[in-house]
Amino acid sequence: MDIAQWLSLFSICLLGAMSPGPSLAVVINAALRGGRSHGLAAALAHGLGVGLYGLLTVVGLAVLVTRSPALFLGLQLAGAAYLVYLGIRSLRSQETLPLHAGEVKFSSRGAAISGFLVAFLNPKLAVFMLALFAQFLNPETGPTEKAIMALTVGFTDAGWYCLMVVLVSNKAFFDSLRRSSQAIDRVFGVILILLAAVVTVRALA
Repeated sequence: MDIAQWLSLFSICLLGAMSPGPSLAVVINAALRGGRSHGLAAALAHGLGVGLYGLLTVVGLAVLVTRSPALFLGLQLAGAAYLVYLGIRSLRSQETLPLHAGEVKFSSRGAAISGFLVAFLNPKLAVFMLALFAQFLNPETGPTEKAIMALTVGFTDAGWYCLMVVLVSNKAFFDSLRRSSQAIDRVFGVILILLAAVVTVRALA
């Protein structure tokens, strides 16, 4: 994987983490209810769940690349179509960042468990991983590159949520982020659609 491909992967992972949703709600809620340590526990556990998903996805897709190139091509095209769907949905999104996920107080361990489960038990994340990683894998992809892909998605996710935990106590920053959440979704949507177009052309070439 060259630097341009890695930057593409990193950018999509980062924008995906930045998009509002239940994961961010759980992490922010842990920080607001239990303090920074609880928020960091939830953020790191969420990144672990995402990274584990990434590793399982990369390994599974790698087997598919070598055993059934035609099926992998079909998966690439299906993945591109799904990225277009996600992109259009992001462009139409009217969501804003949540202030609270609920009224339940977390222990530090409970916050970590909640952070992990909200990632690992999310079926939409599984589909997104399949669609995303299918665009970066090929028969020549080695174990080092596969590890880099899985680590990138996990560390990017954990890093973003840890940053949110640190900054959530700054009301001015958080209010600014909430106001910008729709713009973030718009950028995310455009990048996903462009990636889908590039992948489709490359797969059919």
